[in-house]
Amino acid sequence: MRNSFIAIAALGFVTTVSAYAYTGAELAKDAKVGISEARAIAIKAHPGKIVDEELEREKGGTGLRYSFDILSGRITQEVGVDAQTGKVLENKPEGSNPD
Repeated sequence: MRNSFIAIAALGFVTTVSAYAYTGAELAKDAKVGISEARAIAIKAHPGKIVDEELEREKGGTGLRYSFDILSGRITQEVGVDAQTGKVLENKPEGSNPD
């Protein structure tokens, strides 16, 4: 019984952590586009594996954007998605000074 309780508690913790795993999750209440939809938009713009993601206030678009670093081969691409409209705001190789 005790092991079942620990397993359930651990599962709840993992679920909670993964739901807020990206930087800037506290801004999600202000976004019209959810993180899952933004991920899909970013991957469509530049296929690969998302290695970092954040929601941030930044100039351009409506001022609230998801920023994804997407690894494709040996290149990391930065894709920015407007959190209000879903429009791709940025799609370029990450520079020498990553965010």
